[in-house]
Amino acid sequence: MSDRDEFGAFLVGFVVGGLTGAVVALLFAPQSGEETRALIKDKSIELRDKAQISAEEAYARAESAAKEARARAEELAHEARARAEQLAAEVKERGKGAIEAVRKPKKDGSEATPA
Repeated sequence: MSDRDEFGAFLVGFVVGGLTGAVVALLFAPQSGEETRALIKDKSIELRDKAQISAEEAYARAESAAKEARARAEELAHEARARAEQLAAEVKERGKGAIEAVRKPKKDGSEATPA
């Protein structure tokens, strides 16, 4: 996870640095204000579209991760149910064995009665 965090921080820094460089380049470019405004408008539309695409991709990844988590949770729940049934069957068998042990006749010939 640490590598992902470091890469994410690098990516954010890269994007912010790129945007800052673009703004500085636009402000110091030898062109008219009208041309600069048009260029800023075009770049902002391009940036908005890229952000929308990135958001859609992130949403798709989150949806996929949620689907995988649900599937894993269902699998674990099924395994837990199966194990609980197995344990219940083992307890029932041990209980039967204990009852039979109590009902076995004593050595002196008398039969033990259940409590």
